[in-house]
Amino acid sequence: MSEGKQFDKKNMIFRTLGNTGLRVPIFSYGGWLTVGYDHKGDIVKELMHAAWDAGINMFDTAEAYNAGESEKEMGRVLKESGWDRRDYIITTKIFFGTNRKETHNTRGLSRKHIIEGALESLKNLQLDYVDVIFAHRPDVTVPMEETVRAFNWLIDNNKAFYWGTSEWTSHQIQQATEIARRLNMVGPCAEQAHYSMLHRDNFETEYDPLWRWEGYGSTIWSPLEQGILTGKYNDGLPEGSRFAVNVQGASSDKAKFLQSDEGKAQLQKVRDLTKIAEELGTNMSNLALAWAISNKNVSTCILGATKPEQIHENVKALEILPKFDAKLHERVEKILGNKPTPPAAYGRRDEQGNLI
Repeated sequence: MSEGKQFDKKNMIFRTLGNTGLRVPIFSYGGWLTVGYDHKGDIVKELMHAAWDAGINMFDTAEAYNAGESEKEMGRVLKESGWDRRDYIITTKIFFGTNRKETHNTRGLSRKHIIEGALESLKNLQLDYVDVIFAHRPDVTVPMEETVRAFNWLIDNNKAFYWGTSEWTSHQIQQATEIARRLNMVGPCAEQAHYSMLHRDNFETEYDPLWRWEGYGSTIWSPLEQGILTGKYNDGLPEGSRFAVNVQGASSDKAKFLQSDEGKAQLQKVRDLTKIAEELGTNMSNLALAWAISNKNVSTCILGATKPEQIHENVKALEILPKFDAKLHERVEKILGNKPTPPAAYGRRDEQGNLI
């Protein structure tokens, strides 16, 4: 694709969300730290329409994103868009409440908050239902059966089609799955997990049994490590970047991290990886995104772009995806040096299915 030419939405790749029949685009768009925060009004419309024009018909938000403002902003754009409701996928998340004056029952995963929180989210989104609703965190204070039954109430009452988890352990997900089976109910279908070149352990080891044996799906977030994997922090904290605008105090924490030994080591890896990206005729962002979606266990990768042109650029990572063969993976792994070591086990199988 020549520089400046927009990505043809017909080339968007779709995967099923785990073992469900829901087809999701390999890239989706999320509102964390952007939509409803510094981004309100026309810019949200521009961002969501840029995503739509690029073939992205899946949008992710949460009740906690700026006290429900993210849901409200997305809902307004959806209502004004004229898009057929059957043509787009909306996901939201329940757990933290809306950060207003909270009481004991306005957060967590009790039946009361799951149902009341979901109904409030639907009101914010101006929708009758969402496609997938996630438990934003596990709640060890609530019996798992109560949580499973509450999410099934939403499904049975046409408030959601599927439910999933976010930042749960594999044990908690398996527990919910087995309870749902015992009750002949719908179990969780996907984990919303943090996954990137620099953050791999949970996705590649903790959840590996779920990918292998349950066909569990995933919606990954922060694939660019909040900008570190774009290369823009290689020489400092540029003005106007996400950390520079200090969303939720992120700037000071990230600035400290980038000055630490670990942060400096990560930035050096990004500099080395940038050379590979240039050889491939692309940029660091798209190399990192293509690497993430080359993992077959990624159902969809959530983009958090702050400008419409970033979305149009990010989806071009699909042009690099076919180049991610074993040789390219080996080159990248040599630089990253962080491939997780699977736990000791007997009778494991390699990628070809052979016993090892």
